[in-house]
Amino acid sequence: MSLAFVRVCGLSELEDDTPKRVELDGTPMSIVQTEGEVFAVYDICSHANVSLAEGEVDDCHIECWLHGSRFDLRSGKPDALPATRPVPVYPVKIEGDDVLVSLTQES
Repeated sequence: MSLAFVRVCGLSELEDDTPKRVELDGTPMSIVQTEGEVFAVYDICSHANVSLAEGEVDDCHIECWLHGSRFDLRSGKPDALPATRPVPVYPVKIEGDDVLVSLTQES
């Protein structure tokens, strides 16, 4: 099965370790460039209804600013309470300056 990828932003629009909130077909996402890679995760914390794009990025994790839950950008799994459920992670492709994301979840 071939994944359908859609452009969500330009690579030149991203700053290292600074999440960018985008929306793809009504799905809010945080796009993060860190450690030489680009990741796309569902933008809403699984513990509280707040944007993860407003949080900080460190060591390939994004932290929810409200209660401190941390999610692995590679898997979406939480590694700090109070969150216990993962956030969806989406496949990313880079073509030139285009950041492309598929709504098919990797996890």
